[in-house]
Amino acid sequence: MNMCGDERSASAGMTPPRVLTIAGSDSGGGAGIQADLKTFQEFGVYGMSAITAVTAQNSLGIQAIYTLDENAVQAQLDSVLSDIGADAVKTGMLLSPGNVLAVASAIRQYGIRHVVVDPVLYAKDGSALLRQEAILTLRNELLPIAEVVTPNVPEACELLGWAEDAIRSVEDMIQAARRLLEFGPQYVFLKGGHLASIHGNAKAEDCIDVLVSRASSKNEALLFQAQRILSKHTHGTGCTTASAIAAGLALGISVEEAVEVAKRFVTKAIEASVPVGRGVGSLWHAANRE
Repeated sequence: MNMCGDERSASAGMTPPRVLTIAGSDSGGGAGIQADLKTFQEFGVYGMSAITAVTAQNSLGIQAIYTLDENAVQAQLDSVLSDIGADAVKTGMLLSPGNVLAVASAIRQYGIRHVVVDPVLYAKDGSALLRQEAILTLRNELLPIAEVVTPNVPEACELLGWAEDAIRSVEDMIQAARRLLEFGPQYVFLKGGHLASIHGNAKAEDCIDVLVSRASSKNEALLFQAQRILSKHTHGTGCTTASAIAAGLALGISVEEAVEVAKRFVTKAIEASVPVGRGVGSLWHAANRE
């Protein structure tokens, strides 16, 4: 099923839109490149990957992380981009300053226009997934060349150097998103799913996300409001959201439309999420075929 209604990817003999994910491997299959490639397939785009780390993880959490060095990451990027190319790139867990620099360099070298940065800082169990020294590199090297950045509330606070509970309202979210624009991206899509739990209201009925752009006025923001789905099986939500946006951009739709389509896609995948393992289960990406 092509989520965006673009027949290019389904036509035999034609080159489909190409999307490259640069992220870690999740052995449990719920997040990372596994979630990204599942998403790309559902959108009808050609998915490729450059692996930054191999993780041993399951529904209970991450047991081990084996980081690839920047030379291994650079080799994968050169191999894919020098031959197949990419219409869009989505970045996820990068871990080290060297990997961030390798990714930013390749994006510039190969002139990738559509770049979606998911600034993965923490796993769902709270494990750190970007070393502290790499956060500054991410802000200085990758955010300025991003078309869309997709932080959640804790990630936005960390990137801005704010206290972890500094964002307490939708107005705070808009202010934070505007501040993140100062690092250079064209759009910031700030996800509010964590907001209720941070402030002791985990059963809040609505989830509100905020989209701001450099082209909009100072106080202008696009709000996406939806009823909160009360499910613990949400592993891979952030990865899937960012990769769905990247797929939409590769298919030629606007950022605003790509975000809206991604929201619908993820909502259905959460509604159909599967309780694999004994902990936090994963989204069911194929739910959108029905």
